[in-house]
Amino acid sequence: MLLQAFSEAEGSYVSGQKMSEVLGCSRTAVWKHIEDLRKEGYELEAVRKLGYKIVKVPDKISGNEIRLGLKTKRLGRHIHFEESVGSTQKTAHALAGSGAEEGTIAVADQQTEGRGRLSRSWHSPKGKGIWMSTILRPEIPLNKTPQLTLLAAVAIVQAIEESTGLSPDIKWPNDILINGRKAVGILTELQAEADRVHSVIIGTGLNINHEKNDFPEELHGIATSLRMESGQKFNRAQIIQEILLKLETLYDQYLTHGFKPVKLLWESYAISLNRRITARTLQGAVSGRAIGIDDEGVLLLQKDNGETERIYSADIELEG
Repeated sequence: MLLQAFSEAEGSYVSGQKMSEVLGCSRTAVWKHIEDLRKEGYELEAVRKLGYKIVKVPDKISGNEIRLGLKTKRLGRHIHFEESVGSTQKTAHALAGSGAEEGTIAVADQQTEGRGRLSRSWHSPKGKGIWMSTILRPEIPLNKTPQLTLLAAVAIVQAIEESTGLSPDIKWPNDILINGRKAVGILTELQAEADRVHSVIIGTGLNINHEKNDFPEELHGIATSLRMESGQKFNRAQIIQEILLKLETLYDQYLTHGFKPVKLLWESYAISLNRRITARTLQGAVSGRAIGIDDEGVLLLQKDNGETERIYSADIELEG
């Protein structure tokens, strides 16, 4: 509650009287709460007759750090944080199955069993990245749910642009690349019946403050991080806040106006469009030119014989 008061103050001082009212305690007891924040790594400035102001926040991703400055209405308002978990996706599935509200997020500082598409592992070391799963409960047909993967990719690219100045690309359907190397993975999973979506859980793994040697050697030519690409270290909680804000904005637009606006945005960031690619599906490899996505989010590949094939799920290799 105290951090919420600082958040609402938007960088201004919060008086002792205001804190007393927010916390429902005496002015003397407020001092203990201030000291608790300092022990957590916050730096506060105190000015007589003005009160307190936070001048520096710790680089942590606990619930408190995410709430401080969060501008969303729903997403991230309920936070389940753990220092280390097997997978935030597993945690989010359990939360969703227990009736967690839409917008609830599961976040961890470390994953020991992080995973991506096709059950591949995702390297998730402590203190370096963002490992987060977001619970959505859209009232949409089951066949529309893959669109939310593309929506999430656009939201994360926009958040990275806003937070870092970098210019990421999207490789269909859910890889986010910077200078050709993977910085972000997205995994979308459902809890549903044949005729009803109960929840869509969007898992995101973002490499933020990794340096080259933080990755296993086999990933050195494949993976990258925001720090490696920019030379700067970033506050992970602030990037989470920006992702949640962009995601909520796009999600609300999607529920009101449908997929078309998201489709146009996605295509503007897509690195694979109008390029020759090979799509490796369960049925085999197909090569041709990626000409776009349809209104369902399915990749359209024009083969050498002129036929257009719809790609629902595949690994994409860029050629040339």
